[in-house]
Amino acid sequence: MVRALSLLLMLVSLQLGSLISPAYACGCGAMVPSRATQVSVDRETSVVGWDGRTEQIVMRLTVRGDAPEAAWIMPVPHRASVELGDPSLFSELAALTAPVHATRHYFWPHSDDWPFTGSGNAADGAGGPSAGAPQVEVVGRERLGPFDVARLAATDPEALQKWLTDNGFELPDRLATALKPYVEQKWEYVAVRLAPRDGNKPLGGDLEPLRLRFASDRLVYPMRLSKLASTPQQLGLYVLAAHRMEPRDAIGGSAPQVTYAGRVDPGPAGDGTGALAAVTGGKPVFVTAIEQSFPRPELIDGDHELRAAGADTPYRTMVYTDRLLTVGGVPAWVLSLLGAVLVAGVVALLVVRARRHRPVPPPPPVTVPPPLG
Repeated sequence: MVRALSLLLMLVSLQLGSLISPAYACGCGAMVPSRATQVSVDRETSVVGWDGRTEQIVMRLTVRGDAPEAAWIMPVPHRASVELGDPSLFSELAALTAPVHATRHYFWPHSDDWPFTGSGNAADGAGGPSAGAPQVEVVGRERLGPFDVARLAATDPEALQKWLTDNGFELPDRLATALKPYVEQKWEYVAVRLAPRDGNKPLGGDLEPLRLRFASDRLVYPMRLSKLASTPQQLGLYVLAAHRMEPRDAIGGSAPQVTYAGRVDPGPAGDGTGALAAVTGGKPVFVTAIEQSFPRPELIDGDHELRAAGADTPYRTMVYTDRLLTVGGVPAWVLSLLGAVLVAGVVALLVVRARRHRPVPPPPPVTVPPPLG
């Protein structure tokens, strides 16, 4: 158990690099820079796909700092394959799930319309190693673009410690227990060493995305390690599955918000969804876009487990621009008042004319009484 807790210490340290110099603890993994350098992740965007048996995560990081290299580790429930992802996948999904902009007209003037201010305004309404297997197993090592990827089945902490030490990464002492659930469940780990192609140039900008695939009987997104982050966390997920998906609970963050839900039938590369088709095998898929914030990361109490929603109800965010209703550039309310005045004037004129041409009734006949006698 001491060895497992030591592994726990090391991997939590990697996951939650925000406590190092400062590195950044992102939802699906974290980076640890070499000593005396800094690295931070400005944004993490992930695409999570699941077909009921296999899960895949395509992840892109936007980083900045002065570190020429960094380490990144992610726990996975079963042995993972790793390859470079297609950067266009993210632009395709951003276009597919973008809010719809529409205009709403109002009739009566608002406080910022003429005659109040004299100007119009538009207001816008986002499985572990088997018994008998070695305690430590390096199951793969590849060079993928800027990434040196080591896939580890590690229940012995010393192997991971040695790998990190050999690559110049130093771990803090305060991260002791966050990985314990992963160790107990015999998860494996993807350890990645990031280094730019051109030598000592600091890591920066959008890194090439990594695509991980592993067996899983449930759709899970690792979040537990982010509880030790020192800054608020923002999670954005594109979930690809057979149905609309939703997190089982908030796991300590704000209520997750669905910004898009709809079925997509990706086609060939020429129609703008070629990268999505490559991920889904060209099959139709239900896309759910989810945003969630974690103002207090220390309250995170588990991983995100996503499940099918009660119904495949489509949804798309609408962004409205409110505009004063006009006709030929003239406010409709002005035209309506002018019209009302005109109608009233016509009615008054007709009444006057009717009175002038009303026939005068003849005077009643004078009756002369008959003479007396």
